[in-house]
This record gives sequence, structure tokens and C-alpha cells, in this order.
Amino acid sequence: MRHKIKIAGVAVSAISLAGLVAACGSSTSPSTTSSAASSAKNTITMESSPTGVLVRNFNPYVSGAEGNVLGLTDMINEPLLQFDLLKPGVYYPWLATSYAWSNSGKTLTFTLRSGVKYTNGDPFNAADVAFVFNMLKKYPTMNGSGLPIASATAPNATTAVVNFTSAQYAAFYNIANTPMVPEAVWSKISNPSTYTDPTPIGTGPYEFDSFSTGGVLLKKNPSYWQPGKPKVAYLDFPAYDSNTTANLALENGSLTWGGNFVSDIKTAFLAKSSNYHVWDAPLQTETIIPNLTVWPWTDLAVRQAVSAGIDRTVISADGEDGQQPPATQPGSLTLLTLPTDSSYLTPQTSGAAYTATYNTNAAKSILEKAGFKMHSNGFFYLGNKELAFTLTDPSSYTDFDDDNAIMASELKAAGMDVTVQQVSVNAWNADLADGHFSATSHWGTGGTSPYYDYNGYLNSALTAPIGKTAVGDYERFYSKAADADLAAFAGTTSSTAQKADIVALEKIVATQLPVIPIFYGVAWDEYNTTNFTGWPGPSNEYAPGEPSGPFNEYTVLQITPKS
Repeated sequence: MRHKIKIAGVAVSAISLAGLVAACGSSTSPSTTSSAASSAKNTITMESSPTGVLVRNFNPYVSGAEGNVLGLTDMINEPLLQFDLLKPGVYYPWLATSYAWSNSGKTLTFTLRSGVKYTNGDPFNAADVAFVFNMLKKYPTMNGSGLPIASATAPNATTAVVNFTSAQYAAFYNIANTPMVPEAVWSKISNPSTYTDPTPIGTGPYEFDSFSTGGVLLKKNPSYWQPGKPKVAYLDFPAYDSNTTANLALENGSLTWGGNFVSDIKTAFLAKSSNYHVWDAPLQTETIIPNLTVWPWTDLAVRQAVSAGIDRTVISADGEDGQQPPATQPGSLTLLTLPTDSSYLTPQTSGAAYTATYNTNAAKSILEKAGFKMHSNGFFYLGNKELAFTLTDPSSYTDFDDDNAIMASELKAAGMDVTVQQVSVNAWNADLADGHFSATSHWGTGGTSPYYDYNGYLNSALTAPIGKTAVGDYERFYSKAADADLAAFAGTTSSTAQKADIVALEKIVATQLPVIPIFYGVAWDEYNTTNFTGWPGPSNEYAPGEPSGPFNEYTVLQITPKS
């Protein structure tokens, strides 16, 4: 239903989203762009997020662009390396065959694969890699991971050197996952941060075939650098207006691969066919993101009361149909994804002060001690200001809608006047980037260690003043201590030192609640084995199964059509 993993090097551009917002609001029926291709047995129809009516924007560095929302970016614009996030330390050589750190973690040298060509026939080489990283340095809104790039060079055709202003060991996943584009094309673009890249050119296993407002079709790249791959001839990306229509397509078999929340999934999907399968692997922590620049979220007591006033077990069971585990384990307020990250907990950070507990009376007590007083209307006030706020999420994210409704009801019982607002996906993305929201439910930034969730939520280099474009830290949390801990983690390879940095971040989150953990987000994965084999799963964990970037490319290349 929605992206769960933030694509490395990708940012939200408010300017680029303007057209997207204008195009939304009306529903669309799913439609393919080529009836011949869609009727062919050798076509995977896939969906990672409802979009509504599409516009032709495939800029790989804009998270709201259609290529990223649909999950097709990496099929065309490949990264330097691929990773299996379920197995820390496991990576797959890709456009780069090897890498080496030097200069105390401030310099990263990639050795590139020879003989790779773009879909227009031009060779891929180190000059393209250097161009991409220098472009991200020049245009910060495209640098979605906030990489402190100093410079990038290409000593020869197969050697690319990227220099940073500080050690970046821990950011290796973000660096190596950056999508590559041809310098010969992009160097002619006057402002790449607003470029729509209507017919993208890349090194990937697929190339652009056709576009309509109802879907995008990719066809096999006949000159792909991996001989014999891909086995799948076409990838069809229909535009669904909500996960409801996408789930109907899953149920009737017209959608091969989905990444949705499916309510009552056992009867609504699995029971329909022995060829229907589900695999949901937890990858990150989902939270309430409060806008820390506006009242009442500027008050820590309010954030603490909200945390105490929501029943995460009910939200998980009813809002998420039990598919996403509640953040109720010891240490659940730390932002760690548990139990996966349990090794980072200490006796202190797994104690009661760091653990989420539902208690309506405790929520009221927190507010009363902070000077709030209950009025006759049943809501708390501080002076003449009512404790009121809005939870905003896309209408197409039906589970978030249910989550927000549950939380609103629970928080009203604790004396808070909470409203639930539904918007389009693109308007929501734009508002998050610009800071024009009160609070929202949102997923985290998965990666090869807890660093990535903390970095995505807390790194002040990713945020921006209200009205300016943030690419992370949407709550506008500015903490020198958090920034220092993140930098320290990224600047060492010592596991002992890195654990100490994570423990320090755990304390910051649990005691200051810049974001409020709700549950552990999974990589939703529903797939149909009627025509294809080779899907990842519990017995074949080569990649998370979710059909979104950056790992869905690796998955598609393992899939084989049945004869």
C-alpha cells in the first residue's frame, strides 16, 4: 500500500509535487498501458502504493515522483550495490563490483563493472557516478539522505571516488543505494531538482515502454548487462486509487504482486487460492510524527500524554489487523525495531521509563501536572488554549485511517480534542516536506542497522524551516546531541562505540519523544505463484518481499515464468 523503505538519495521536492497535487483528487480505475502486454503470461503486474491519476514524472531523486511511488525506479536507474536488509552485512555487487574506505571513513572508492550500457546505448562509467554525487551536493533537496558530500571524481572509467566532509561508514547503505543516471543527459538539465525525466534512461533490466494516466508499462531491456536476465518480459504498474481497489485486483488475480495492507487477509486473500501467498518481515518502526514547531506539540507533556493515551495493542489488532506488531515490548519507546534490534538495548533502556504503557488516567495526570485544566466540554486547556490537534494521513492508506480513528477516540477519552483528516498521497507528501501539518502517522527508514531509522527521524540536516523543503526529520527536531550521536555512529566501525551511540539516541527518543513509536512496520508482500516461481520468503530470504525500491529489482531478477 505504501513505501516502507526510504529510497537512498531521494528527496521530496515541493516544486515537483505541485503538478502531482493538482492531478489528484479524482479516482481512477486500474488500467494497463498495453493490452497485448497485460494479456501475456510473461507479465508481472505490480503495485507498491496507490497513486490515483498519474502524471509523467520519473525523476529518481524526488520521492513523490511516479517512478518512486509506483516502485519502478530501480528497474531503470540502478544503484551501485544491492542489499538484503534482512541479513545485516549481506550485499550484492551490482554496478560496482567492490568498494574501499580510506581517509578515516571520509573517502569511498568504488570499482565499477565494465561493459555496462544505458538503454540508449551509451556506456556507463565512473564519470556518471561522480556526476550524480556532485549533483546531489549542488542540489540539497535531491540529497534525501543528507549525505555530507565534499566532492566526487572519476580517476578512470572504472574508478569512482566520493569524498565526504565527515566519516560516513554507517551511511554506506544510503551511499551505495543511490540511483545512477547518465551524465550526458542530466548535465544538460538546467535544474535537475525539478526535472520530470519523462522517458527515463538507465542501466536497469527494464526500459520505458508506455505511459498513461492509468498506468506505466516497462519492457525487458534486451541489452541488459546480466546475460539471460530478466526472465520476465514486462512489468505493468497500474494506478490504483486506493488499497481497496488494489486488494480487489489481488483477490481476482489481475495483480500479481502487491505491497498492501489487506484487512482480514486470511479470508480476503489467502483462502482464495493455493497460489496466493503472504510474507511480512518487520523492518522499521512506525510512529506519530508531531510538528514540533506548532502548539500543542511544542509541549513535552502533551507528547508524553499522547504516548500514554494510545493503546498500541488495540491499534495493532484492529487498525492493522494484527499484521504489524505493537510497540509494547520492553524498550519500545526507544525507536528500536524489536525484537530485531534487541541487542542494542541495555538494562536501563529496556526499563519501565523506556517502555510504552497505555493508561488513560496516567495521560490525564501528566497534563494536570503540566498545568492543563479540564473544562466542562471534556477537554484540557492550558490557559485559554484548548488541547486540540489533527492527525492527517492519505485517504488511500485505509489502515492508517483506522489507526488514527482509534487514537482519536482514545485520546478524546484522555481529554484531547483530536480530529482525523484525510488527504491525497501527493498533498500529504508536500505538506510533510513543507511542514504544513499538525501530526501524522508515518513509517520509518529501514536499513542495515538502527542508525537508519534514527537518522531518518532525527538528523537535523534533513529538516528545514516551515515553508522550506525537508527530506527527513519532518517533525523539525533540532538536537545537537542527536546529531553528534549520529555522526559518531557513522564515524566508527567499532561495534562497542556504535552501541553506545545508539543507546544515547534511545534515551533522547524515550525522554523527549520527538516522534512517538506505535508499531513495528513490516515489508508487506502479497504474491501470486500461478505463473511465476522464485519469490522470496521465509525459506528463501534473499531480499524483503515488498514490491518497492530499492530491493524489488533484485527480486524480479530471481523470478522465472512457469513454462
